[in-house]
Amino acid sequence: MSQAVNEDKNKMVGENVGFERIRRITGYLVGTVDRFNNAKQAEVNDRVKHGI
Repeated sequence: MSQAVNEDKNKMVGENVGFERIRRITGYLVGTVDRFNNAKQAEVNDRVKHGI
């Protein structure tokens, strides 16, 4: 086998792939809430936060 093929087998799936946090908020999958209107942003702020 060539060296390039061997290197590919040693990589983890998703290695060096950047991503932002994705959350499910009020039925939508979003990374940020900056495009939400004031009512939706207020709803997000009023949510009960679970966990630490």
